[in-house]
Amino acid sequence: MGLSQAVEHGWSPVRVSNPDGLGPFVILCDHASNYIPEGFGTLGLQPDDLQKHIAWDPGALGVSQVMSQMLDAPLVESCVSRLIIDCNRPLDAPDLVPSLSEVTTIPANVDLELAAKQQRIALSHIPYHAAIETLVRERASEGLPEPIYVAVHSYTPVYRGVERPWHIGIIHDDDDRVAAPLIAGLQALNQFNVGINEPYSPADRVYYTLERHASALGLPAVMIEIRNDLITTPQEEEAWGTMLSGLLREILEQPLSKKAGTPKRGTA
Repeated sequence: MGLSQAVEHGWSPVRVSNPDGLGPFVILCDHASNYIPEGFGTLGLQPDDLQKHIAWDPGALGVSQVMSQMLDAPLVESCVSRLIIDCNRPLDAPDLVPSLSEVTTIPANVDLELAAKQQRIALSHIPYHAAIETLVRERASEGLPEPIYVAVHSYTPVYRGVERPWHIGIIHDDDDRVAAPLIAGLQALNQFNVGINEPYSPADRVYYTLERHASALGLPAVMIEIRNDLITTPQEEEAWGTMLSGLLREILEQPLSKKAGTPKRGTA
């Protein structure tokens, strides 16, 4: 299905909520959906495979929606499964259209022809990033604050047989203006095993959306990864969204430092 056909069928590849929110944060949810658009079938997978982490970030959208409400922040979400195309990857990434996700082969993505890949880029990747750019441009024209980007993700507690001990990971590049105080705030709660650039870091090529819209323009940003077994119910999503919103709100009470640190990996 082409983009125009998709829109005609009442489906859009990207959704923007609360675009006129007055707060400075812009919430991004790259892997909000496990939806496979009409015409792609199940990509050769079993239906229950599409409920797994390989297809989306379970719980991330629910947390993002709470944060959007509590911070009066716009929310931009991709409405396409990352198995169709991963909006958080550069166009030259080998896993832009994954043929293997964790230990699962995606049959329809194996040896995908260039024309088919270009179709998927036009269907989802281009509209998603264009929506972010349009949102920020329109907010600037209305005199709303310069964006502070917060990308919300979730991750599986076991990856390729290896357990991940962190409850939450805070991912950042050289610019730690948001990450450093957020890590400090989480540490002060004495409740969580906090991963610093764990279970992923920008070196793992998972930071594309923030590199494109924040780092390249000198704008502050942070990527939040929550272990997905901790956000399996609306109540858990609300609790995490509320807690994170409170910590982010506290960060605004002081001017964001211009100091940028060197990214490190570890546990706080």
